[in-house]
Amino acid sequence: MLIITAPGQGAQTPGFLAPWLEVPGVAERLGAASELAGCDLIRYGTTADADEIRDTAIAQPLLVAAALAAAGALAGGVHADAAAGHSVGELAAGVLAGVLSADDAIRLVRVRGAAMATASSPSEAEPTTSTSGRRPSTIARPSRTTRWSSAMRTRIGWLTPAPATPRGSPRASLPC
Repeated sequence: MLIITAPGQGAQTPGFLAPWLEVPGVAERLGAASELAGCDLIRYGTTADADEIRDTAIAQPLLVAAALAAAGALAGGVHADAAAGHSVGELAAGVLAGVLSADDAIRLVRVRGAAMATASSPSEAEPTTSTSGRRPSTIARPSRTTRWSSAMRTRIGWLTPAPATPRGSPRASLPC
């Protein structure tokens, strides 16, 4: 049984893609993903510093493309029995499960990463004071006027709303 998992944001480290570029086909996959993502994922995964790849708009496409390239190289044509992903890694898992195409996953993660970067940017932050009242701090959160795209508002069940659950059913009590 082969189970492939894809990591979420924070798993990236400077240079983490360098050894993968020696594997046949990986550089080509990452090059194609770079075009769809609108950024040079090979550069970000090999020579960029930690601050550059911490940017959500870069980190998310980088991780999804890396997960897909690694899964393709490791599986060697064998299909996984199961796939799982943490946070943004769910997009790579969706590709491995056959629910989403690799190109669509990269297009989606480009939009997702940019939207999340904008939503958490310091320009959207509102100053507050700490509960002790001693030291001011800033918390980042979307302003009340932030407009979310329908894709960001829609519960990801592959971009379709979850079906209504009758009251009293076991799923009705779940907080999701």
